[in-house]
Amino acid sequence: MTKVRQDAWSHEDDLLLAETVLRHIREGSTQLNAFEEVGDKLNRTSAACGFRWNAEIRKKYINAIDLAKRQRKEKKRAIEKAKKANRAPVIAFQQNYETPVTEDTSRESEYTTPSAITLETVIQFLNQLKKDYYASNQSKVSLDQAQKENALLKEQINKLEKELTETKQELSTIQEDYKVFVQIMDRARKMTVLEDQGSFKAPAFRMDKNGNLEQIAQGSN
Repeated sequence: MTKVRQDAWSHEDDLLLAETVLRHIREGSTQLNAFEEVGDKLNRTSAACGFRWNAEIRKKYINAIDLAKRQRKEKKRAIEKAKKANRAPVIAFQQNYETPVTEDTSRESEYTTPSAITLETVIQFLNQLKKDYYASNQSKVSLDQAQKENALLKEQINKLEKELTETKQELSTIQEDYKVFVQIMDRARKMTVLEDQGSFKAPAFRMDKNGNLEQIAQGSN
């Protein structure tokens, strides 16, 4: 059935609209839902209820609207707090310790949930935590020792590299001295050859009365 009511709003209608809107605000609902609820009760459209609220009624209930919004926030906080309080705390323990498993217990574990935490479980967890702590310290000691050995090896490598550089420099110096020595020896050999050539006299010749050349013996006039 179409809502076609067009008569004026009475004081009771305005009061019903205001109370309904404020209640929906407090409960965290929307004003549109409040308009629809009032429209069903008064046989009016939700648009007509919304227009009446925004045009005439809302400005009369400013403080009430603010109060309803604060109540909505407080209600929301209370609900969240109740949810957190109802949550059971969960404590997880690492099951690293060995427990005997028989055929019966293994079958039972498939169909039952884990049992509640006992004192024995807590003790076993703390013992395992202690073992892990000692193992961590041992690993740290091993790491420190490895770092020290690494530092010593680096020092030895630096020392060997320095000695290698010095050896290369000495070898280069020796090679340069050898080249200079070879050049000196070559010069000395050439000078000796030139002196030997200078002391050797070329043979002299003369022509006899018959027109023949004959060698003049050295030392004769």
